[in-house]
Amino acid sequence: MDQGLAQLLPLVLIGVVFYFLLIRPQQKRAKAHREMIGAVRRGDSVVTAGGIMGKVTKVRDDNVVQIEIAPEVRIDVVKSTLADVKSKTEPVAAGADENKTEGDKPEGENPVKKLFKK
Repeated sequence: MDQGLAQLLPLVLIGVVFYFLLIRPQQKRAKAHREMIGAVRRGDSVVTAGGIMGKVTKVRDDNVVQIEIAPEVRIDVVKSTLADVKSKTEPVAAGADENKTEGDKPEGENPVKKLFKK
């Protein structure tokens, strides 16, 4: 009896390690993603899994949102394809300006417009 239990113990330990290293973290990520897409509101900036960036203009139902990817260009996407959501109510990081170096350009500055300025 002891010999059978001794042979079974390593398999049980491998299963426990497998659960804590692989399965449980994946479940946490899936739960966080479900909460993130459940909290999508009009005005939020989003990025889809395909890399399309835009702003939510309408939440159609539980599964579809409409995003504006350019002025007057709107597309419908399935909520589960949203990879990242930046809420319009999220505060800007306090140290954001501290990380800038002298070579960094302001976000609104377009170097091409400078070339063609009269």
